[in-house]
Amino acid sequence: MNNIKQLALEVLQNNRVAVFTVAYNAEQHIEDVLNRIPKWVAEKLAEIYIIDDRSTDDTYSKAQNIQWSGEIAPLRIFQTPYNQGYGGNQKLGYNYAIQRGFDIVVLLHGDGQYAPESLPHILAAYTEKTDAVFGSRFLQRGGALKGRMPLYKWIGNRILTKIQNALLKSQMSEMHSGYRSYRVSALRKIPFNYNSQGFDFDADIIVQFHAAGFKIKEIPIPTYYGDEVCRVNGVAYAWNCIKTLIKYRLMNYEIFYDPKFDVRADMQYQYTT
Repeated sequence: MNNIKQLALEVLQNNRVAVFTVAYNAEQHIEDVLNRIPKWVAEKLAEIYIIDDRSTDDTYSKAQNIQWSGEIAPLRIFQTPYNQGYGGNQKLGYNYAIQRGFDIVVLLHGDGQYAPESLPHILAAYTEKTDAVFGSRFLQRGGALKGRMPLYKWIGNRILTKIQNALLKSQMSEMHSGYRSYRVSALRKIPFNYNSQGFDFDADIIVQFHAAGFKIKEIPIPTYYGDEVCRVNGVAYAWNCIKTLIKYRLMNYEIFYDPKFDVRADMQYQYTT
């Protein structure tokens, strides 16, 4: 047994781990994404749940018809009553993780952009003291471009991450990967329900973890760009990410207030809207 598998099994045995799949118009990929989760991981998971964000294609029915063995983790399929947005979908998923009493929740995209095969590496990182584990496409030199990340996205990611690190006084290699996982106990202590409904939800939650003093560990993941459709308005997204950090800094100087940055990690109750 290799070391990563041994460490991942240790985490799976000592924690209730769930995989949360966000899905929107992912009918061509959703079944393949779930089938690519290593079987030995799926057998130990507490649950896999999909939240379809009111897709306009057949993602929901496709997910419902996936042939799923009873020997592995329960698979639950949900659909929002109306489109919540990428951030809104995550709010639903993390509140569900809290209500179900999971210990760790892993965010897996239904469009196949992030490799389910990397799940053991994400889980293994929890054998160290950490509150979140993010996959990074930039820890391996040249890996993002080899994985066909468009050059304009590579440049934009590098510049925006550098600006964010400077404003947050952090040293993350990438702030824009969607392959993320969290200790649910940490999610309980931050007001993520106030975060953006859009793609900049991810920027908000990084600031909240930083403000709470929580540790985020990055691990290298492969980059894959296939036929998935990019739904991000790059300029608006970049501005919203920077605006989040400006607001946070202004609040540090007590000249601005936003409840999503009112983070007290020692609180024992969950924030609600």
